[in-house]
Amino acid sequence: MIDDKDRKIIEMLIENGRITFTEMAKVIGITEAAVRKRVKRLEEEGIIKKYTAVVNHKALGYNVVSLVGIDVESDKLLKIADTVASNDWARKVWITTGDHMIMIEVWARDNDEFMKIIEELGKIEGVKRVCPAIVLETIKI
Repeated sequence: MIDDKDRKIIEMLIENGRITFTEMAKVIGITEAAVRKRVKRLEEEGIIKKYTAVVNHKALGYNVVSLVGIDVESDKLLKIADTVASNDWARKVWITTGDHMIMIEVWARDNDEFMKIIEELGKIEGVKRVCPAIVLETIKI
């Protein structure tokens, strides 16, 4: 069970994953040791799963970012999702309901590389349809 202090810790970590325990303690009004214990418990309980960095893909040479929906044969869903996730260009992979069974975030260096990725996806056994949407601008992460 999480309380308001845990929620505040989570909010602060979402906003800034590098915030110190001391800074959080000052805001919440508890000791640094208490914050440390709470964060450790949140990690152990699987509430906090991972710490990561948000990077500028263009600064790394990836000029194309796309959200790609994939429709697949139902009995091959998990296998295809695992296959897709094993590629470096697949930054995030989700199994979803709605318009597509699998959604992926793809990073490519240019349009040629992106087209090769789309072709590769279409050749996976059990893939019925690939629906790319190029991200023009990110408003909120």
